[in-house]
Formats: sequence, C-alpha cells, structure tokens
Amino acid sequence: MDLFETIGLLFVIYYSIYVVFPNFLDCDLLLAFKEKYGKPVSSLKGKKVWITGASAGIGENLAYVLAKVDCKLILSARRVAELERVKKTCLEENKRLSDDDVQIYPMDILDLDSHEKAFQHVIDKFGKLDILVNNAGRSQRAQWENIEITVDKEMFNLNVFSVVSLSRLAIKHFLKTGGGQIVNTSSLAGILPVPLSATYCGTKHALHGYFKPLFIEHPDKNINVTTVCPGPVQTDFLAESFTEKSGEKYGVRTEVSQNKISAARCASLMAVAIVNKLDEVWIAKSDTLRITYLTYCFPNFAKWLIKNYLGKKFLMKLRDAKVSKED
Repeated sequence: MDLFETIGLLFVIYYSIYVVFPNFLDCDLLLAFKEKYGKPVSSLKGKKVWITGASAGIGENLAYVLAKVDCKLILSARRVAELERVKKTCLEENKRLSDDDVQIYPMDILDLDSHEKAFQHVIDKFGKLDILVNNAGRSQRAQWENIEITVDKEMFNLNVFSVVSLSRLAIKHFLKTGGGQIVNTSSLAGILPVPLSATYCGTKHALHGYFKPLFIEHPDKNINVTTVCPGPVQTDFLAESFTEKSGEKYGVRTEVSQNKISAARCASLMAVAIVNKLDEVWIAKSDTLRITYLTYCFPNFAKWLIKNYLGKKFLMKLRDAKVSKED
C-alpha cells in the first residue's frame, strides 16, 4: 500500500467513524466524550447565570440542572406565572438555595431598548454575570416562496437581533470583569437545510456567523461562546411557531416521537457543553445525527441521497413525527 492509498484509507476510516458512532449516541462525539471524561457540571457551582426563554422547554430544564449545582439564576421570559413556577421548582430541587439565589425578571426580549436596564438589574442583584444563556426564540413552518418579508424581519428580530443586543452588553461586561461565557441555543437547522423553515434556518445560520468572529477579536480575554445545536426536541414548540403570514401562529400540537430528545436530556447535555466551554455541540437522536454528519462530511452525497431517496417528507417526519400540514 503506497502513501496515497494509506492517506485515502485513513480518510475513509476517519469519516466513517462520524457516520457509525451516532448509532449509539444522542450528541456529537466530543460532547459525548466530555460528558464521560470532562469537567463535571458541579464545577459550575456559584456561577451567576442569566437564562432567557426560561419559562418552558430547554430553558426551563436548564434552570433545574444549574439550580441543582448551586448556580445563582436570573430567569427571564414574558410569562410571569410560568417563571414563578420554574423558580419554585428550582428551590424545591435544591434546598441550599435561598429565595434571593433564584430571581425572575419578566421581559419582552424584543424590546431592545429595555435590554440595558435588564442587564443592569442582573448586575445589581448578583454583582456580576458569569454566563448569559440566550435561549428565547421561535421556530417556523412555511412554504419558502410564500413567506412574507415581514415574517423574515420579525424572526430575525427575535432569533438574532435580540440575542446580539443582549450579548454585546454581556461582552462589554466580561471585558471589564475578566471573562465570561455566552451560550446560544441555535439548532441543527443552523448547519443543514430543513424544509418548510427557511427563515428559521436563516436566523440560526446568522447566529453562527455573528458569534464566530468573537474569539478572533478577543483571543486573550477569557471570553467563550458555546453554540448549542439541538435537533428535534420534545417540547410544545409548534403551537407558537411562525408561519408564512405575519401575526399568525402555526397552532399545531407537537407530536410525541421516539426521534425527539427530551428537553431534560437536552438541558443536561447543554450543561456539559457549558462547563467544558465547548464551541459548538450537536444534540439529537441517532437518525438526525446521521443525517447531520452526512451533510457536514459528505455534502454532495447527502444532497443526492435526500433528493433521490429520502425526500422532504422523510425529513419532515423525522422532525415533527408526522408530515407537515403544508403537504
């Protein structure tokens, strides 16, 4: 076997690992390794963490994970009653936490003018911020050519510009305090194309583009960005999803499916990514991971496979447990 054959064989073995191993995992290889051998989540003890979108789903469950390891939390969302419920559960999960250790701060993340006041509230309460978790956002179900441009603007305002606005305040704070961490809930839709979610895909791709330059601009300032990319997660997200029309909600109950990872498991893996300061992590069941790795490592083959064999309906069923009503 000559040199080029050896290199070719190693190349095939390397990429084959990324196709085979997802059969046994619910996250990418590095995250799985860090869950077993990396820093424990308990190392986050005492960190001051602000979570937006904390009233349900991934944000709610992340609050529980962090509360158990003695983090001090600020929980934000629009629904006050739900925030109070999450706070109560956090305190019940960890009797060592006092009422002052878990604060709620109701806010509309779309009101960019309120961000500075909200950020100052966090600093006034805890003296500093260690970790900002940008978790607020909404998904979408819509046909590409029918999407109103107003919907594009509304989704970018929520999923991108609100995140950038809060994060810039956090980065300025981190530069003064000696460092900190931004955690963005993105999506596997920010890596690969997803049907009937064009604007959503665009917003998640934009998040990756906005935050990747940060480490280049501040390589020695102890500022970390962790981008979390879940696949299908078992939360009630479809009811609130954008459609193609401004002001309209999809309003469909999210089906229960074995292809979806639970919000609790997603939050647990998210905490592992945070404590180990991983740059980008993928969290999903094996079928979705395989498609993601194929698209990432073998884009031309993946495109051929999807076009000729899998099709849009397969991808929609993989994500929603049924074919979308647009079909």
